[in-house]
Amino acid sequence: MSSMSPHSALVQQLDLMLRARYPLLYIVGVEEEPVEEVLLEVALMSEPERKLLLWDIVRGWDDNGADKGSVMGALNRIAKTSTTEGTIFVLRDLHFLLKNPHSDRNAPVIREFKNLLTRELKRSRKTLVLTSHTLEVPAELSEEVTVIDFPLPNVREINYLLNKEVAPDKLKLSGLAKEQLIKACQGLSRERIRRVLALALAAKQQVDETDIDQVLEEKKQTIRQTGILEFFTTHESLKSVGGLENLKQWVRMRSDAFTEEARQYGIPNPKGVLLVGIQGTGKSLSAKTIANEWRLPLLRLDTGRLFGGIVGESESRVRQMIQLAEAMAPCVLWIDEIDKAFGNLASSVDGDSGTSRRVFGSLITWMQEKTTPVFLVATANNVRILPAELLRKGRFDEIFFLNLPTEVERQEIFKVHLQRLRPSRMREFDMALLAKTAKDFSGAEIEQVVVDAMHRAFFERTESGNRRDLVTTDILRAIEETVPIAAIAREQIEDLKHWAAEAGARTASNDTQLVDELKRYTQQRGIGPLEVD
Repeated sequence: MSSMSPHSALVQQLDLMLRARYPLLYIVGVEEEPVEEVLLEVALMSEPERKLLLWDIVRGWDDNGADKGSVMGALNRIAKTSTTEGTIFVLRDLHFLLKNPHSDRNAPVIREFKNLLTRELKRSRKTLVLTSHTLEVPAELSEEVTVIDFPLPNVREINYLLNKEVAPDKLKLSGLAKEQLIKACQGLSRERIRRVLALALAAKQQVDETDIDQVLEEKKQTIRQTGILEFFTTHESLKSVGGLENLKQWVRMRSDAFTEEARQYGIPNPKGVLLVGIQGTGKSLSAKTIANEWRLPLLRLDTGRLFGGIVGESESRVRQMIQLAEAMAPCVLWIDEIDKAFGNLASSVDGDSGTSRRVFGSLITWMQEKTTPVFLVATANNVRILPAELLRKGRFDEIFFLNLPTEVERQEIFKVHLQRLRPSRMREFDMALLAKTAKDFSGAEIEQVVVDAMHRAFFERTESGNRRDLVTTDILRAIEETVPIAAIAREQIEDLKHWAAEAGARTASNDTQLVDELKRYTQQRGIGPLEVD
C-alpha cells in the first residue's frame, strides 16, 4: 500500500477488523466507488491476499453475473464458499430490505443473515460487508453488525485529489490561495470535487483563484440538497449589532481560537454558546456575526427537517448532518429556536416512538464528545422547557441572556439602521429622543419602525409633488403606533430574568441595572452569584 494513500487510517482499521474476524461490517457513505477502492486496498494488503467479490440486486456478482435479483442466492454463495478462503463479500444497497425486516418476503433473508453470522463467518476468513448511503440495522442484527461511517474527504485527501486530477502546469494556485481552495472543497464529495475541477479545466485549461467561488456554489448546492442544513453567506459584522457589548467582547477574544497557533498554545476548540432571550433581541443576528467575525462558513440546521416519517430515518439524518458539519470544519453550526425541537422532552408523552429522544440523545452526545472544530450557536426563546442535559456544563462554553436593549443600546441600534439607509443625513436624526421614546422595544422592533417610517415618508409627497425624505418625526409616529412585544410578554421576560439568575447565565449587554436586578434574584433564592463580565 502506498504511503501516499489518503485512506491509510481507514485501511488499517478495516484490516484489523478483518484479522479479528468481525463477521459483518456496515459501511455508510454517499459515494460507492471510493468505499470499494478502500476495500480493495484492504484485500490486497492481507497476508495471504483476500478476494473481493461485489454483488448488487441488478447485476448479481461481479465475477460471473450470478444471483441477479436474489438476495437469498447471494447469501447462499457466501455460505458455500470455503471457510478457509479469505474473501470479502460486498453486498450493495440492501437498506430497502433491512428497513422492513419482518415482511413475509424479507423475514427469511434476515434469518439467513443470522445463520451466516452465528454459524459461518465467525469461524472463517470470510467477511460480509454491506454498503449503502443510509443506515438501516434491524434489531435482529444489531449485536453482530459494526457500523463504519465513510467520511467525506478531509484536507489531506482533497490535496491528494487536487494533485491527482490537475496537471502541475495547469494548477495556477499555491500557498494561501491553494489553502483557500482546499478549504472551500471541504464538505464536498470526491465526485463533486472532480466535477468542479473538470469544469474549470474545460473552460480555461487551468485551475486558479477564480474557481474558488465556483466551488463554494457547488457546496451550497450540496448542502441544499440534503434538506437539513442551509449554507449561509453572511456579511453582518459586529458593527451590525447594536449593544450586546459583553457578548461582542467574548466573540472578539476568541477570533483566533481555531488557528493552529491556538492549538500549539494549548487552547481547546471552542464548543459553542447558547443565546437565550425573547424574540427580536438579536440572537439570530449574533449567530451570523460570529461566523463573519471568525471568517468561518455558517450552516443553519433546520431541526424540523431532522425528523423523518419513516422509522430510523431521523437517526440517519442526524448522522448525515454531523458528518457534513464535521467535513466542513472549522465552521459555525447555527441551531435556531432549539426549544421548539426539543422542548418538554422530559414531560411529554412519547408519541413518536421515542424518535425525538433518540435524536436529542445523538445530538448532545456529539456536542459533548466532538473533537472537530464545529462551533455551535443555539438560540432559545423559552429556555425553561429545554431538557436539563442540554444546559449542563460541557455542552456549551457559555450561556448568554439577551435582555431588551437599554436606552444607550437603543441609540446604537437606531444608528446601525439609519447609517445603512441614510448615511449622509445621520446628524439630522435625534437619536436620544428616538431611543427614549422607544422604551421596551426590541432590536427587531426598532428596525421595523424605521422601515414603517420610510414607507410613510415615501407615500407622502411634498407640495411640489416630489417624494419627501425620512425625518425623526416619521420614526416617532411609527413608534407610537407600535405595541412592543414587551407589553404582552412581561411575565415571560421576568421569568427569563429569574432563570438567568438561577442558571448563572452571562448578560450579553453591559447593563449594570440588569446585573444588579439579577444579583437580587440570586440573593433572594440563596443561589450562587451571577457570572458577569
